[in-house]
Amino acid sequence: MNEHSHAKIEKNVGLMAVLIAVAISFGGLAEIVPLMYQAETIQPLPGVTPYPPLQLAGRDVYVREGCYNCHSQMIRTLRFETERYGHYSLAGESVYDRPFQWGSKRTGPDLARVGGRYSDDWHRMHLTDPRSVVPESNMPSYAWLQSTPLDAALMQKKLAALRTLGDPYSDEQIAAAKTELDGKNELDAVVAYLQGLGRHAPAAAAAGDQP
Repeated sequence: MNEHSHAKIEKNVGLMAVLIAVAISFGGLAEIVPLMYQAETIQPLPGVTPYPPLQLAGRDVYVREGCYNCHSQMIRTLRFETERYGHYSLAGESVYDRPFQWGSKRTGPDLARVGGRYSDDWHRMHLTDPRSVVPESNMPSYAWLQSTPLDAALMQKKLAALRTLGDPYSDEQIAAAKTELDGKNELDAVVAYLQGLGRHAPAAAAAGDQP
């Protein structure tokens, strides 16, 4: 491209915008498309399976209440993060998350590895009366969740829809959702979801193994 043609582009805002968009598109494709074919980004980690109905219901409540606005589920590869939370997050952990809950803000702690760190009773108390267990907490109470029953019929439809997207739910699992959710409320679901987070994450790396 000679100097004259370059000057034409600089003087034509519309043409320059189009060329910039084309350049960005090619750059984005070069970065994103290869990831779609890498096994480590599309295959679940060993032990990672689609959410059971109760956990999936809890995840839906988590998203509905906007918990991702204050809690991330993405442990970065920084040493101080892995020492506090555990092994850094891997793509294979989020294969069945639609959408993923990585988040971008931590008003509260990261929850990627919270599963099993506290008892069910602790989570119930924290969700219904946060300051009874963490006095400095600014999290609102979600006490009403314990009086909101789960819709088993709707969950069965969700499982069937997720199966069309590739999640390997069987007919038996979909049929059993009604029994699993019978008598359960939204608080039960959120606790089950939180207790399942990070259960199949790799063991924390040694200090000398940090990337």
